[in-house]
Amino acid sequence: MDDMSTLVEYRDFMDDCPATEARWLDELEARAWRGYTRMCIELEAALSRELSRHSGLSHADYAVLVELSEAADGRLRAFQLGRALRWEKSRLSHHLKRMEARGLISRQDCAEDARGSEVVLTGDGRATIESAAPAHVEDVRRLMIGHLTPEQLAVLADAAEVVLAGLEAEEDESRG
Repeated sequence: MDDMSTLVEYRDFMDDCPATEARWLDELEARAWRGYTRMCIELEAALSRELSRHSGLSHADYAVLVELSEAADGRLRAFQLGRALRWEKSRLSHHLKRMEARGLISRQDCAEDARGSEVVLTGDGRATIESAAPAHVEDVRRLMIGHLTPEQLAVLADAAEVVLAGLEAEEDESRG
């Protein structure tokens, strides 16, 4: 089904629903939302395939290695890594166990807090991210950046910053 027929079906659906039930998206909003969600799904799938093909890493592996490689001394408290990745504690724990078995990271007791642990980038982990990053960046350029003008890229960056700031404000409000 193409995007135009989807919009027509969406518009027909909206026409059949009382306006008081929901504030339905108008045509431009629906086009933007559906295009954004489809782009994210397709782009993540394509980048994940390429990342796996080039380096054997999953998207999740790469995300962990990026966070650790950018951290001071290549280490983060486990809760900080989980927060940065937006992962639940059990997902983080299971994923780190697999990465540790492959020698990409190690887990160590935290010196400042005996209750916590630190996730540490190993030499093999650093070599892996350093090897994977150039091809991944080229894939990002080929699959996304290269299709956009500098003006479109600036609009996309601005929109992302605005939406992320709004999400952060909502999260802060909900924590009270």
